[in-house]
Amino acid sequence: MDPVPHERFAVLVDDALDGIPDELWAHLDNVAVVTEDVDPDEPDLLGVYDGVPLTERDEYGGVLPDRIVIFRLPLCAMVADEDELVEEVRVTVVHELAHHMGIDDDELHDLGWG
Repeated sequence: MDPVPHERFAVLVDDALDGIPDELWAHLDNVAVVTEDVDPDEPDLLGVYDGVPLTERDEYGGVLPDRIVIFRLPLCAMVADEDELVEEVRVTVVHELAHHMGIDDDELHDLGWG
């Protein structure tokens, strides 16, 4: 599908975050979620987590927030319509939040999210 405008995409990401259960929110710590058009090094990448997973934080403090980036253009390119985009954004947000929690790709695949 043609890319949705930046503002609309940000709303879709916010909606996906709003759908995260409170029990999960209680475990998230020091993480920012942002949107960008595309990763210049990996243009097909849907999202990326950059930080120290919660499972690896021994002496953690005084650091910038972890960062999750959700990429607009590759997500729009992989779907046929906005309904599919909403679902793919949701899956990508959950996938990257799982990395923040220390869940790797193999575990996500075993859980049906990979």
